[in-house]
Amino acid sequence: MIESVDRTDTSAAPAKRGFPINGPWLALLIYLATRVAQLGFIAWMAPANGPSIKGRLLAWDGGWFIRVATEGYPHTYTYDPNNGQMLGNGLAFFPLYPALIHAVHWVVPSYDWAAIGISWVAAGAASVLLYRFGTALRDRRLGYALVVLFCAQPMSVVLSMAYSEALFSALVIAALYAAYREKFLIAGLLGLGAGLCRPTGLALALAIAVAAGMALRSGRASGPAAWRAVAGSALALASVPAYLTWVGARVGDLGAWFTIQTAGWGTTFDWGASTRDFLATAFHQGNGWVQMSVAFILVAATVAVVLAVMRRTWLPLIVYGLLSFALVVGQAGYYHSKPRLMIPVLLTLIPAGYAAARAKPRTAVLALTAYAAFGLWYGAYMITVWQYTI
Repeated sequence: MIESVDRTDTSAAPAKRGFPINGPWLALLIYLATRVAQLGFIAWMAPANGPSIKGRLLAWDGGWFIRVATEGYPHTYTYDPNNGQMLGNGLAFFPLYPALIHAVHWVVPSYDWAAIGISWVAAGAASVLLYRFGTALRDRRLGYALVVLFCAQPMSVVLSMAYSEALFSALVIAALYAAYREKFLIAGLLGLGAGLCRPTGLALALAIAVAAGMALRSGRASGPAAWRAVAGSALALASVPAYLTWVGARVGDLGAWFTIQTAGWGTTFDWGASTRDFLATAFHQGNGWVQMSVAFILVAATVAVVLAVMRRTWLPLIVYGLLSFALVVGQAGYYHSKPRLMIPVLLTLIPAGYAAARAKPRTAVLALTAYAAFGLWYGAYMITVWQYTI
């Protein structure tokens, strides 16, 4: 049976006496506790002669985002001067995050700290919004459980890094929450921002359109509300194609963004063939525990997505989750980056979130604490001991 949808925001309901901090403040405290714990793991695990903690938080894609923020975008393809081979360049990175880095730099003198600070603030906002969204879907316990699961999932370390996942997650959660409350113009504006942050914003745009279509079909959106639903959907749907078209016009090749992605990072959509081959190799002749852990994470995420669909979660969340999950497993690329790309999928958190919300409080706390300990350690390991990009 499809669960009834009650759009009353219960997050402001009186809390039972007990823990002195409740509601959004407790969600923010959970977020801060996970960040402090993970920074502790990083400090403990980092080799003494290696990069500083700050340097690790700025590694890999962080350097690309800061380069775009400081130098702007190139006008054409980039080639290796030695062999003429095409390389990746800054055009592969969507503009919102580097634009914010550039803007915040006027207040924060260091581009590095501007980039890290945006991620920290965005991840905190995402945590509070996820609590609100989870509470609206069921109750406070689901809200808290989703915050722990989100903040401590295996590659949640990127929420502290100069990566765009924190900003994108905040925009996605805010947009879905707004769409759930049928504030479609707000959802569309947030979806526009998400689409200018990561290409997966297109999955969010389609979810907003589905939510708007549901409201229109039921008659809840009529008159001016109907126009807001249509306008919000259109705004969200336009953003990703707009950036891809701009890149094509700048380079003089309509498919330039895809060409740059393939040249720099081997990213092509192969309908999951590479992921299938990776899993077959890992389980047949696994080479190292990181490879095996990524394989298990992918399998667990797949099972979680299936369970979330079977429990008939809110349809737009299913649409967004399925499409964003398909984009992760359906593309070729570095296998060790896939857990990081799972961070904003959200649908993978739903079954465990509901299980924790239904469990006895002590059982839920123990299970979530154990999950957090592993997830926070795992992310720290991947940027201190693991030598490859995430």
